[in-house]
Amino acid sequence: MPSLDFDHEEAAFRAYYARELPALEETCAAMTALVAAAVTQAGGVDVAKVEGRVKDVDECVRKFVRKYRPALEEANTPYEIAPCITDLVGVRVVCLYEDELEKIAQIVRAHFAVIDVTDKAAAVESTEAAFGYKGLHLDLRPPGDGDAARQPFELQVRTIIQDSWSVLDHRIKYKKSIPAELKRRINVLSALFELADREFRQIRDATAAELLQAPDETAEPAPEAPSKSSELNAFTFLKIATHFFKDFEFEPAKVDGFVGDIQAWSPGITRAGFNALMRETVGTVKRYKQYFEEQNPHGSFNPYTVIRHCLYLGNKAAFRSALRNSAREAFEGWLQVHGDARPQ
Repeated sequence: MPSLDFDHEEAAFRAYYARELPALEETCAAMTALVAAAVTQAGGVDVAKVEGRVKDVDECVRKFVRKYRPALEEANTPYEIAPCITDLVGVRVVCLYEDELEKIAQIVRAHFAVIDVTDKAAAVESTEAAFGYKGLHLDLRPPGDGDAARQPFELQVRTIIQDSWSVLDHRIKYKKSIPAELKRRINVLSALFELADREFRQIRDATAAELLQAPDETAEPAPEAPSKSSELNAFTFLKIATHFFKDFEFEPAKVDGFVGDIQAWSPGITRAGFNALMRETVGTVKRYKQYFEEQNPHGSFNPYTVIRHCLYLGNKAAFRSALRNSAREAFEGWLQVHGDARPQ
């Protein structure tokens, strides 16, 4: 029976928690798996991790004392602690970008019953002190009619940077009744995290725009004087490379390192110069690739290897380091027998 005796209700809650803990942990594992499956199957978002936890019993009691006890006792309303703790089971989805928070919320809304939604970002931005923890919290109920479906759980959706700030923010022991200068420094730190979140998203958008706007050099190039804007970079490399290898998916991290190697081998190489080397030599190298794979059924001759051979064949002095000694000697031996099929 609910009462106004806090000591009695705390003891009852602790007994309830100990009794239900195995079931809570089972529900937590099941809900974490369901959320992870829903987000993964939907696609369209970059998820860093999905994790779950059962809230610590002492943390539950502290939350009740802080958030609910004063008002209930002021209103002389008998209470139990357990119904007030809606986040006994918690699941967290950590994504990469701010604009993915609502996308994930929409995905889970299609799979779970929504009890309540708290937009931490809106709450923070509506105050004068516009810094602090941001994220999206949803109180959800699982589908179905079993015991698990009766246990609500809280879903937190955060970006990586919001998640990092939350961890650090909890380590700052004093944030309110402190000197103004110290409070200002905390707010500056929070603002830097917020700026990082925004910049991370904007860099993603700018990268996508650069890829779309990269000049098409795959046609016969017009002569051009070297300039900063004409130098080969990851974006123009991808535009050219995907023309020659339409069915190959170039991973951004590998492209970034590979273009760095090309720039080191031939400083100042232009996008038109790279494209010209490829056009002039790719026919010969593809003939060599066919020969190599016939002789080495288990060998690897992927598009990066093709490009290395094309660069070497186009300018042996500049791109000598593009091939290891053994690969260079094998290629030269083949060229001596089969000749260079490039147009003269």
